[in-house]
Amino acid sequence: MEHINETSEVDFILLGFSDQPQLEIILFVVVLLSYLLTLLGNTAIILLSCLDTKLHTPMYFFLTNLSFLDLCFTTSVVPQLLWNLKGPAKTITPTGCVIQLYVSLSLGSTECVLLTIMAFDRYVAVCRPLNYTAVMHPSFCKSLAGIAWLSGVGNTLIQSTITLRLPRCGHHHLQHFLCEMPAMMKLACVDIHANEVQLFVGTLVLLLLPMTLILVSYGLIVQAVVKIKSVQAWRKALGTCGSHLIVVSLFFGTTSAIYIQPKRSYGHSQDMFLTLFYTVVTPTLNPLIYTLRNKDVKGALRRLLGREQNV
Repeated sequence: MEHINETSEVDFILLGFSDQPQLEIILFVVVLLSYLLTLLGNTAIILLSCLDTKLHTPMYFFLTNLSFLDLCFTTSVVPQLLWNLKGPAKTITPTGCVIQLYVSLSLGSTECVLLTIMAFDRYVAVCRPLNYTAVMHPSFCKSLAGIAWLSGVGNTLIQSTITLRLPRCGHHHLQHFLCEMPAMMKLACVDIHANEVQLFVGTLVLLLLPMTLILVSYGLIVQAVVKIKSVQAWRKALGTCGSHLIVVSLFFGTTSAIYIQPKRSYGHSQDMFLTLFYTVVTPTLNPLIYTLRNKDVKGALRRLLGREQNV
């Protein structure tokens, strides 16, 4: 614990975009609007999925988990980011930094696993439609969701704890706008090769493996649809899987660019914008993607609004 407490009385300085004060004003407005839309959109999906009985299906159960996860994920990052963008103070307390590191990494890891489970759900829906209800029964879905959340918690307990134990020799200037693991590792004043290997292994397990499983799931879906040789089947498969594919591309595209790269190059402006994208923009887009492309969600929204008007 001596390494963790080494700089316990010194606030961390999040340099972020401080070298571009004019950009900070624009980012403040964009991030604030995105956060409000995230709160509105994801809360709406959660309420619709809970209140409308037609949405009491495995797909919307997992979508509810994803929306709740996105709400927590952005809330772990955005309030502190807005505070730092609005004025000269760019600090975060050691306790706040530790909490942000544990929570954001846990939720990000959980999302990787959850998106993989959602791909499996789509595979069963398209390739095993007659067995869908039997396979994706409620207790099994809850177990899968539990595995996703436990995987995220387990990953952050291991990786974040090891990172926080690195001696920093008084270094407390983070080349980032949040306490993220690669940025925290760069503060270390010892050889971090072993930590980079450990991070790479964790990335393989919770980033590359899920990406591979998702690709396999969609490969089997395409194979099944090709055998049918029906335009209607293609449209149905695209309608069933399109939204999830877009969300997967947005999330994994940016996170893989951050975590699968030489650590010496980490901390550049492009990395911060990529992090900004998957922590702020993607959670805003997710509910829009699922709402605009999904007839069930739009129908549930109309039914809910119609019910309220009748009352």
